[in-house]
Amino acid sequence: MAVWRSIWREPRPADPPPVGRLDWLLVGGFEAAALVEGIARPGLAGQPFVTLLAMALMPVLFWRRSHPLLACLVGFGVAGLLSVLQYSTQSGELGLFSMMVILVLLYSLARWGSGQEMTVGMPLVAAVVALGMYVSSAGAAEVVYGSLFLLLFVALAAVFRYRAALWRRQRSEIRNQERLALARELHDTVAHHVSAIAVQAQAGGVVAGTQPQQAAQILAAIESEASRTLAEMRAVVRVLREDDWGAHSPRLGVADLSGLARTDATPAVEVSVAGSVTRLPGPVDAAIYRLAQEALTNALRHARSATRVDIDVRRAGDVVRLRIADDGLTHPGPGAEPGFGLTGMAERAQLLGGSLRAGPGPEGGWVVEAVLPAGAPA
Repeated sequence: MAVWRSIWREPRPADPPPVGRLDWLLVGGFEAAALVEGIARPGLAGQPFVTLLAMALMPVLFWRRSHPLLACLVGFGVAGLLSVLQYSTQSGELGLFSMMVILVLLYSLARWGSGQEMTVGMPLVAAVVALGMYVSSAGAAEVVYGSLFLLLFVALAAVFRYRAALWRRQRSEIRNQERLALARELHDTVAHHVSAIAVQAQAGGVVAGTQPQQAAQILAAIESEASRTLAEMRAVVRVLREDDWGAHSPRLGVADLSGLARTDATPAVEVSVAGSVTRLPGPVDAAIYRLAQEALTNALRHARSATRVDIDVRRAGDVVRLRIADDGLTHPGPGAEPGFGLTGMAERAQLLGGSLRAGPGPEGGWVVEAVLPAGAPA
């Protein structure tokens, strides 16, 4: 029962192709075949009516994707009409070989129809087929082989239908992953610089009246941070416009961590790198920088009364350990709901086969620790 319910609720496949040149060629080919066959078989019962009926049927192919049930009913309705005429007149076989076009309409019903359309159309198709076999006095072998032949078209349509659906789901998943990656890249890139600009602007407001020279230095630093933000934003936007992510995406790594250090502001930022961390895989190298950058951004935003932030990177065997700790007084408790920053950091570490932990430090402040594989990521 559940299977029938799921079939009934099956929607039409999304985005069926519009009528194009191949459709016109298909209809034209069947029209020509019906005309040639009608001329070549003048003694066929019902001529020229049968040929004209077959030629009138061919344009229904244009509807096979937009109105699959209607097209199938018209096609098999014509076949049923010929069977009724054959039975009532007791004449020989009516119809042309080109009438096999109704198999295309059967395929289209299973390929492009909704579950309700297939549930309505398939029994009518079966009834017309049964009538035709009865009128032609088909034997048991002909019934079996004919039924299997029709089921073959339905099976092919089902295979192509669900293969296309699987491809659409894969493409949708890829697009979602790309959106997450771009959102993470934007967050990690821009949030750090904007936070630094905000902190320095606050400091500039404090010293503007009493220390004009230091205020000028702070304004210069704000200008530099704004220029870097704009440059990295342009790099990310260029990735959005191009197909090749790897060729254009910003690839900052462990060697660039020194750029996060600062001693002329509060809190001061110290960077320490120990061990052989110069030949890490590209994704791991970039992840270490982004994780450190995001953790530093969080410290600048939320570490109240912090005077120092330490960023420590060291290699231990086949893993790289990253630790970011501040000496702030207050932090959200362990039960606080993580924001987009911590969520993105955890996702980035997990995608590389590593782990990330964030929480209050044993001596106060907030500590972020990440462990990433130093070898090639899975």
